[in-house]
Amino acid sequence: MSATTPEYNKPVPRPLNPELTRPFWEAAQQHRLMLPRCTRCGRYHFYPREVCPYCFSPTLEWMPVSGRGRLYTYTVIHQPENRAFQADVPYAHCIVRLDEGVMMMSNVVGCRIPDDLRVDMPLEAVFDDVTSEWTLVKFKPAGAA
Repeated sequence: MSATTPEYNKPVPRPLNPELTRPFWEAAQQHRLMLPRCTRCGRYHFYPREVCPYCFSPTLEWMPVSGRGRLYTYTVIHQPENRAFQADVPYAHCIVRLDEGVMMMSNVVGCRIPDDLRVDMPLEAVFDDVTSEWTLVKFKPAGAA
């Protein structure tokens, strides 16, 4: 989505358990979306956990997913809590229901905020290389350039 910018001055994710989430962030850097899936019940889940939240099995695998989904809900931010995001307002903070059934929190980009937002609109993942270490997963309207 964007070129790596060395002057990026916004907060980046700080996982509580970096080892547990490493496959997600490494895949994002390669512009791929991967999620944990339980080998016992076959269900995907997000956020990454040590056991399946559905059947409590500890046998999980990381699998590539489509990156397609629908806008479940959103809010438009006009006054960000962190002033580093002030230049980005208005922006959309959203929950996306992926085709695989998982809900992910992210941002909607690539459209007019709030005019183009519609609950249930089709979305697809895009990858924002904000630093050389961090690529954020965001979503844009499906089929948008």
